[in-house]
Amino acid sequence: MFCGISAGCESTGPPNGLLRFGSEGEVRITVEVPLQGDIGWLQQVVTWSSDGAWKLFEQIGYRGATGDENLSRNPGLPVHYAAQYPSLIQLLNDGGAKVFGVDSILEPNLEPDCGVGKTRVTLQIYDSRREERREWTRCAGDASTLRNVKTEGAGPDTGASRIIQAAIKIRDWTVGSDFLSVYSGSLPYGTLDKGTETGSGVDSLIWFRAPDDADGAQTQDRFLAFWDSHTAGSGRAAPEIDWASEMVLVGAVGVREEVGDSVEVRRLLLIGNDERVTGTRIEIVERNPGDFCAPARRIVRPYHIVVAPKTPEPFYPEVRAERVPCGT
Repeated sequence: MFCGISAGCESTGPPNGLLRFGSEGEVRITVEVPLQGDIGWLQQVVTWSSDGAWKLFEQIGYRGATGDENLSRNPGLPVHYAAQYPSLIQLLNDGGAKVFGVDSILEPNLEPDCGVGKTRVTLQIYDSRREERREWTRCAGDASTLRNVKTEGAGPDTGASRIIQAAIKIRDWTVGSDFLSVYSGSLPYGTLDKGTETGSGVDSLIWFRAPDDADGAQTQDRFLAFWDSHTAGSGRAAPEIDWASEMVLVGAVGVREEVGDSVEVRRLLLIGNDERVTGTRIEIVERNPGDFCAPARRIVRPYHIVVAPKTPEPFYPEVRAERVPCGT
């Protein structure tokens, strides 16, 4: 009887008619994937509310600097995704992925050392009626994205597979088991500068990469000259680049005449054959205001400058246009 009324007790089911923890609120799964060892990262976060609405946030970065971010939301009405939410909560409270109750073997607030190059998964559940939040972090081994997480190899404790199982269910019932990250297969990169005004006059896609047999001095001089013109002689210090192991990529498309136009480096993909890598495909996206946004008219020169690990000769395919909702 005492446990039936105590706020501190957990049971295998909802006591005295109370809702299961998280029945009203949201669940969130965060997948953190190291790239190039641990010098870069890909983060994916799915947040799913009890009303059915969900959103997927993705971020890629390199050496502590964010390269790009992307946010997508449930297509159609949230009610289409609401029916499965109670099933997930039942699974987490009473089913195979149980994380609550006196017989649960999962320790919350664990900060496991997953090792170099290993993926971490965090499950967070928020109960809006109780105004309480619970969180568990575990290792998911060699998974390279939310798409291919699996329970095999989960750790460090025997209950870690329950967190991975929860991640799989959240993925399947929101974004779908076959979804692809917008950064799928990309090398990491970090933003050096991004905006809508550049004094460089660059209206195409260029890069700065030192030849493999050079010390990088000439490349450094060219980059400094570009940076000085880009910043319109403001004196803003140029970022330090290790030309032996890094390169700089510039995405620019020239003059545009609407507020809201932007340019983003999206993916860096190694290409080649079974024997060797022959080049690096740099994918650039020009984001334009969507229909009926009625953006203000203004001359802009959108650009995105990033640093990335040095790879074989970069090349740019045609810039891809992307329509974005108003206010995004």
